Amino acid sequence: MKAYVFPGQGSQFTGMGKDLYDSNPKVKELFERANTILGFRITDIMFEGSSEDLKQTKVTQPAVFLHSVAEALTIEDFKPDMVAGHSLGEFSALVAAGAIDFEDGLKLVYARAMAMQRACELTPSTMAAVLGLEDEMVEEVCKRFEGVVPANYNCPGQLVISGPAETIKDACKAMKEAGAKRALPLPVGGAFHSPLMEPARQELTQAIEQTEFHTPVCPVYQNVDALPHTSAAEIKENLLKQLTSPVKWTQTVKNMCQDGAKIFAELGPGSVLEGLIKKCNPEAVF
Repeated sequence: MKAYVFPGQGSQFTGMGKDLYDSNPKVKELFERANTILGFRITDIMFEGSSEDLKQTKVTQPAVFLHSVAEALTIEDFKPDMVAGHSLGEFSALVAAGAIDFEDGLKLVYARAMAMQRACELTPSTMAAVLGLEDEMVEEVCKRFEGVVPANYNCPGQLVISGPAETIKDACKAMKEAGAKRALPLPVGGAFHSPLMEPARQELTQAIEQTEFHTPVCPVYQNVDALPHTSAAEIKENLLKQLTSPVKWTQTVKNMCQDGAKIFAELGPGSVLEGLIKKCNPEAVF
């Protein structure tokens, strides 16, 4: 069985998607539709913008989404057996699997980006990567610091935590004392996938509630529970919880493999997920 996976924020690079735009008329049409929907030429920033330009949340999230969906478009007779996306990538996965249409997906991603940006401005907060410590130990250390929670279960030995900026510094020190090889704050603007994103979740809920969801062509493994879903109602409900819940990527890969995934394909900029998946399952083929 073949699983298609879609990356999240952080995979962007200058020039992303230009080769697809130049070589595929369908992709060019999709990108131009995106420019119209967003009200600015995101393609100009994707193709020629600086890394700083691409770091803007309102640019990064729709850019990565657009690149990922475009790659799915270029696959002739695209018939995935299962799909999953990391954080933002879940929206790309849902569009690729037919659970939501492209225009609705892009509007949701843009609304998500703006809502997250506003939530970040309310409370100084950040994330940190903890390397070389078992998940259970990271969870135990988090409990000692108010507001600090596991945010991204990326692969065995790599867990990202979220919380108030000052508290994260103390938590990083405690992680090292508990045996972590490294615990370093990340250059992000907020505590994504934590309760501090509640204002963003409330803001995005209205947009999600107004979006029409369909039965996908294959199971979608969702971030909040790492389980496969084909019910439009369940997919919608899980998406509502995503911003304030951890991304269970390690568990997702494990479940996909147990359910028969032998071959993985990463659609979107970069190859971050390929590295994570191989650490979860060294036998995974790309």
